[in-house]
Amino acid sequence: MSRLLTTVRQERGGKAGMVLVVLVLLLALVGPWLAADPNRIDVQSRFAAPSLTHLLGTDNLGRDLFARVAVGTRSALSIACLVVALSMAGGTCLGVTAALSGRIADRTILAMLDIISAFPIYILIFALVALYGTGMGKLIVVISLAFLPQFARVARSQALTLKHRPFIEAALLMGLSRPNIILRHIVPNIIGPMIVLASMNVPVVITIEAAMSFIGLGVQPPATSLGTLIRDGYVFLDQSWWPIVGSAAVLAVATLGCTLLGEALRDAVDPKLRGRM
Repeated sequence: MSRLLTTVRQERGGKAGMVLVVLVLLLALVGPWLAADPNRIDVQSRFAAPSLTHLLGTDNLGRDLFARVAVGTRSALSIACLVVALSMAGGTCLGVTAALSGRIADRTILAMLDIISAFPIYILIFALVALYGTGMGKLIVVISLAFLPQFARVARSQALTLKHRPFIEAALLMGLSRPNIILRHIVPNIIGPMIVLASMNVPVVITIEAAMSFIGLGVQPPATSLGTLIRDGYVFLDQSWWPIVGSAAVLAVATLGCTLLGEALRDAVDPKLRGRM
């Protein structure tokens, strides 16, 4: 891991991505503690320009936009991390099961993954939200299901390459149980590509969550996210453009930083992409 991080820091894109991701994390973790109450209404200060009192100005109800952007950033990152974690855990289980089971189980799992992948991701999310309703918890489950096939296919392909390796056959000859072999030998050897895929999916999940919240199918009031902040700013864009600036800028920085970091991790893991082979 230390060698991997060193390689990422040596790349210009990786270094820039790490800096941007750290800034966004600081905003999400420290910002809500330093800012004012994000829900405190001050109508007399509505649509105020940025100042020392309100670093990003105020919205239509006079609420501090810096505080709301910080809380929205925390919400977006929390949802993205939970979605990626659930997708990676479920995909790893399905992929390893498909690779190590018989042909019938393998084809059944692949058929299920093909059905999920056949739908465009937004159409699939719209359909599931229409069936099960809106809310942060349901949104996390729905987006996790949409990203499940990617992780499952990567886990299956990696497990298939390890299935007939000598150390796996030696473990079988020693009498180790299949669950023990999976936990001690299979999973540790496939976790690297899975983490790289997860890092590259984080910005995609952040964008999807923002889009769903923007159209009212994601995070619901009184909770806030970057998508709801952009929507609120868009509604009052003819009166002030400050409410949309902060949330849109943080969304752009977060997606750019995570994308650069994910690409640097991918290049560091695959020597062919660095021109070493």
